Amino acid sequence: MTVRTRRLVTSGLMTAVMLAILLGLGFWQLRRLKWKQGILAEIASAEAAPAVALPPHPTRFEKVAITGRFHPGMAVFYADEVRALGPAIVQGAYWLAPLFRPGHRPVLVNLGWVPEAWHQPLPAGTITVTGYVDPAGHRGWFAAKDNIAGRHFYTLDPHTIAQALDIGPVAPYTLVALAGPAPSVPPAAPPFAATHLPRPPNNHFQYALTWFGLAGVLAVMFLKFAYDTRREG
Repeated sequence: MTVRTRRLVTSGLMTAVMLAILLGLGFWQLRRLKWKQGILAEIASAEAAPAVALPPHPTRFEKVAITGRFHPGMAVFYADEVRALGPAIVQGAYWLAPLFRPGHRPVLVNLGWVPEAWHQPLPAGTITVTGYVDPAGHRGWFAAKDNIAGRHFYTLDPHTIAQALDIGPVAPYTLVALAGPAPSVPPAAPPFAATHLPRPPNNHFQYALTWFGLAGVLAVMFLKFAYDTRREG
């Protein structure tokens, strides 16, 4: 076997292995795409259907409802976020309060974004809140320190917020309220509640195209190498 032939065989084997890996990754992403589309279809179906009663172990991608009462003066703020309100750029945060339920632990409810220095009272009486569950957060290395005295928190930890409000144990998650009665229509005034259920990102088709594209480039490079090698002979 000549040196040129050995170069072609070695390069061909290496290219075949790399092509198999790249194509395998591309087809894996297509399978992930089908799986993710199924999840998104389930979320869309849940969003269109009536809310279900809050189960013992709710998942993040279902619409649930709870009934209870807010207690006056127990609202807190979470995070900082700038939004455009008409021509103005306004600083604000998310408005949260525990909803007390007979026979159950209170649930911290995210009522939506409000402008800074929001002083409106919480809804009175027994109410039903429709929304979705947001898991508890954990303070990161670079997270701002919670302002306990000012009731402004930067880590969404229901346990820490409950301690600051001195209300005892609460559910280990937050319920993000959905705007109603038509969730697809944003509210006209604060608090600006969420308008749809959360959806996981779905970039698998782009990822598949990337892997297939790399496989194509690799194949062209090998063919060019093989052609040039044969011409040298």
